Amino acid sequence: MPLDFGNHLGTFLRDRRARLDPATFGFVPGRRRTPGLRREEVAQRANISPTWYTWLEQGRGGAPSADVLNRLATGLMLTEPEREHMFILALGHPPEPRYREPEGITPRLQRVLDAMPTSPAILRTATWEVVAWNRAAAALLTDYSKLPREKRNILRLMFSDQRVRAAQEDWLRVAQFVVAAFRADAARAGATAEITQLVEELSRTSPEFEALWRNNDIASHGDGLKRLHHPMLGPIELEFSTFAVEGRPDLTLMIYNPSTAETTEAVRKLVESGTPG
Repeated sequence: MPLDFGNHLGTFLRDRRARLDPATFGFVPGRRRTPGLRREEVAQRANISPTWYTWLEQGRGGAPSADVLNRLATGLMLTEPEREHMFILALGHPPEPRYREPEGITPRLQRVLDAMPTSPAILRTATWEVVAWNRAAAALLTDYSKLPREKRNILRLMFSDQRVRAAQEDWLRVAQFVVAAFRADAARAGATAEITQLVEELSRTSPEFEALWRNNDIASHGDGLKRLHHPMLGPIELEFSTFAVEGRPDLTLMIYNPSTAETTEAVRKLVESGTPG
């Protein structure tokens, strides 16, 4: 098949179509001139007309709608990166975010956290649920293993846990920042229903959260300084940074590095002692 450098979407669709086994989808293999599904079979799986699908492969008929592209992603069994790539080829931009409940983390990701013995590190979702942490985080921040799963949410801890509140050097400033960054993260992830549920819950239980939420502030949670009053170490300062997790758009990695060599050594001894935060 000759290369088509002008119709990138059509080339992509033909390539993915050729990779699918007809028998897997209940289509009789029969005698086929080319491997993979026929155009009409892809159209059937995507619930669009065979003519319209043929035009898409041929670069005719204009840009498809997001709905058609999502149907094609389902029909062609595209992975999430493939779906995003198809949207960029067809429309020039990624698809609108659609939030999905986070899956568990892999042992490899947990080992990444565990490789930082003196730097508290956590993995959180777009709705700020903490799904993984290392020993330093348990010792210095919160021992999430002792909390029920539904309580492992940074906003719930910030507005309902007196121990977490007392540990902040300036609780109101931190709370303002957390609410503003949470609003940006959750909206970017398309987690509308999940936001609504959590916001309604926190607004009922915390007038302070309700007031901050009504401010409609937006912030980026990229990096900065975090000052804590630890019950055993006293005042400490941590430099925090946040990172996207490649291949896991539902997760954000947060790392807190002690700002001085003395703090690093103090954290190391605390972690080795097994004393929780």
